[in-house]
Amino acid sequence: MENTFLSKKMKWYHYLMVFLSALFLANFVPHFVNGISGIPFPSPFSNPPGKGLSSPLTNVIWAFINLIPGYFLLRYSRMNSKNYLALIIFFIGIVIMSINLSLTFADKMK
Repeated sequence: MENTFLSKKMKWYHYLMVFLSALFLANFVPHFVNGISGIPFPSPFSNPPGKGLSSPLTNVIWAFINLIPGYFLLRYSRMNSKNYLALIIFFIGIVIMSINLSLTFADKMK
């Protein structure tokens, strides 16, 4: 039996949800990896925000604050692997956030 939730056509706002989910999920990764590795890393809660270093615990919490909306946006966006436009938008979102994060945190160790 076909899943009616996935078979419905995606509207413009579903594609926006896919894009936003990619941003949140890409931002999850560096905070989670540094947090569980015990490495201080910039977060919005550091002083100054985004420049100073936050504790590993703060980064793990911030990672999960990003994971939750990322998951729900992706879950309710109706994205599936057969919709190539949605996949392209998802990966574009990941690339944009990844580049932004690399530029933002390039001078973390300076």
